[in-house]
Amino acid sequence: MSVLVIAEHENGVLKPETAKVVHAASKLGAEIHVLVAGHNVGSVAEAAAQIAGVTAVKLVDDSALDHQLAESTADLVITLAQGYSHILAAASTTGKNIMPRVAALLDKSQISEIVDVVDADTFMRPIYAGNAIATVKSLEAQKVITVRASAFDAAGEQAPVAVETLTASVENTSSSFVGVEQTESERPELTAAPVVISGGRGMQNGENFSLLEGIADKLGAAIGASRAAVDAGFVPNDMQVGQTGKIVAPDLYIAVGISGAIQHLAGMKDSKVIVAINKDPEAPIFQVADYGLVADLFDVLPQLEQAL
Repeated sequence: MSVLVIAEHENGVLKPETAKVVHAASKLGAEIHVLVAGHNVGSVAEAAAQIAGVTAVKLVDDSALDHQLAESTADLVITLAQGYSHILAAASTTGKNIMPRVAALLDKSQISEIVDVVDADTFMRPIYAGNAIATVKSLEAQKVITVRASAFDAAGEQAPVAVETLTASVENTSSSFVGVEQTESERPELTAAPVVISGGRGMQNGENFSLLEGIADKLGAAIGASRAAVDAGFVPNDMQVGQTGKIVAPDLYIAVGISGAIQHLAGMKDSKVIVAINKDPEAPIFQVADYGLVADLFDVLPQLEQAL
């Protein structure tokens, strides 16, 4: 049996999460096929073909798949599902939209947000906001899995394998693309940035997040926020890091004015190095921080930016 990985891409560019899902799939000990579904995504298929461990790339280029709407994409996956023992995708916004539909249509129980592969039937996934890791075993012949990409390193590169172009009529009219509104930024994407600096309720208001911008520009960092800062209206919710926000695992995570509620820690505690700045010495964030500075952020941030 083979494994099918659903490629993650945007604006004609393969996203780094795909190489991390392939790394997870490689632990299953089976051939790895990557499905690239979209419109004008030939370059994405070529990039996927160069991920180490991939043995075949299936390309479905169709205008009906232009925006990766979950209904049409799930229908496509179902038409290709036979013969695959495992179907995997990143536990991203896109993956979380598509995979439950795939699982339901196949009448399978989805295994969500795995962080390790024990064997072909057994996986590890976080529970209780990441405070415990559950080892789960599935006896189903076909498994539908989402992968927490931050838990895996990206697979390397190889000589490109063949790309097979498939034709499939998969348009599902139960949904349609209306438009997209997204923040334009020259900073790296939050989930892919090697450095993240996040602000919390301690920032006091949205205008004070400008104190993070100069530091972020010097470090090439993305800017995030805690749920408390988002709920208070300081910043938009696409900046939220946490269990109900984005899961990040950068090389360096700087938490500024963030107390460290469980919900937030679940989204960033796998970061390689964690730095916390908080004036409360009893803040829970210091329990997971590699470096902690007990100080007023309004005094420290200008000094940090100047030093950088």
